[in-house]
Amino acid sequence: MTNAVAGLGLAPDAAMVTFPIELFLPGSDISPVEARKQEFYDGLTRWRSALGGGDAGEAPMIRVESASVEEAFARANHLMLANRWGDGLPLWPPTRARVDWILGGAAQPRGRKLGTFPPRGGVTTVESCAIALAMAGGRPEYLPVLVAAVEAFLDPESGSETLQAASGSAFPVVIVNGPIGAQIRLNAGFGCLGPDPQRPAGASIGRALRLLQQNQGGALPGIGTMANYGGLRYTNVVFAEDEANLPAGWAPHGTERHGFAPGSSSISLAFANGATNIRRRGAKKETPEEDALQGMHRMADFMRVPNMAGLAGYEHGTPGILMIPGVVAQTMAGLGWTKASMRQFLWEHSRIPAGELRLAGAPAWIEIDTSKVARESLALDPWPITACPDNFVIVVAGGGHPTNSYWLQGYSPGVVGRPVDLPPSLDRLLADAERDLGPR
Repeated sequence: MTNAVAGLGLAPDAAMVTFPIELFLPGSDISPVEARKQEFYDGLTRWRSALGGGDAGEAPMIRVESASVEEAFARANHLMLANRWGDGLPLWPPTRARVDWILGGAAQPRGRKLGTFPPRGGVTTVESCAIALAMAGGRPEYLPVLVAAVEAFLDPESGSETLQAASGSAFPVVIVNGPIGAQIRLNAGFGCLGPDPQRPAGASIGRALRLLQQNQGGALPGIGTMANYGGLRYTNVVFAEDEANLPAGWAPHGTERHGFAPGSSSISLAFANGATNIRRRGAKKETPEEDALQGMHRMADFMRVPNMAGLAGYEHGTPGILMIPGVVAQTMAGLGWTKASMRQFLWEHSRIPAGELRLAGAPAWIEIDTSKVARESLALDPWPITACPDNFVIVVAGGGHPTNSYWLQGYSPGVVGRPVDLPPSLDRLLADAERDLGPR
């Protein structure tokens, strides 16, 4: 709540009257609110902020001294943890020199404001992104992708203002399209969700975004975010679509969902709150047609659950992101399947009978949803888990093996796309990466 108040531009020490959560659960006695009404009156009429006004200016640099590099590194990490700037894993100290190095990948001025990070409302700039990327162990060529991801995250359509602080343990998923993915060694194949020492870009970019969520947005567990179980990952999810293995006629996700020109670099951001591996391939001597159809049914079966988190994106967002390997996409296309026909199948076969909805208490959640389309969907039996087939995100990514697909359960009011603005120095940065990391 303190973060939310600060995010609105009000004093973070604003008067509050607090109660235990049990007071607001079904069947509770709310008489304690009446008994403490004087505290409300006093807060409204007598409170004065203890914080001084005016612009605090630029924060001072912090100096860490020690007898050795190792000790300085340890002290810096202890300092960052003590101030709740870290995530529990070792961090690179964001020295001025290191941040300036990262800013070599900036396509905009370091002071350009990208927005305010919810819920606390920390003003976020290109330099803020560079600091987080420096702490996360990133490189300058990763910065354009991180900046685009932050811009998408801060777009109100993404739902970040709510999901950043909510209890549903949502985490952002960033899908990268275009040549920038391969150029910065962002994985699209085996192990694309990490960890991957050969292609570290996804982990560094995702971890930097997570640090921004915490340090700019105040998303500290139990304080700035009420996520019961946390976001599952230190590094969020950042991967590239495997465009090299897209079947003929299948458009890249960035083109299909956001209208970006094929061959251009872009990102797409949506929130998820879970991940499930689905055994897509059959076990015996099924025909290719049987194998494909059975796999589609298994995937739809995993989606056909009354998980009301999906309501967040019922009308315009996504019920989730289905990842299929390129070898599966090629096989499906050879059998006549398209992304559109797969979405239609999943939409029809993931519907939930009204009786199952009632057993799960789902109608009550649908009835109070803010979307008129979602509320009116209660008249449908069986109930579709999203308003239309196009809301399903299907992405070709993962290693060249046919057995599994991956379902990232959506918690996403919107799917937001952004072009990646590339710096003039990109070729030099990529050459430096070849020198530092070996041949791409």
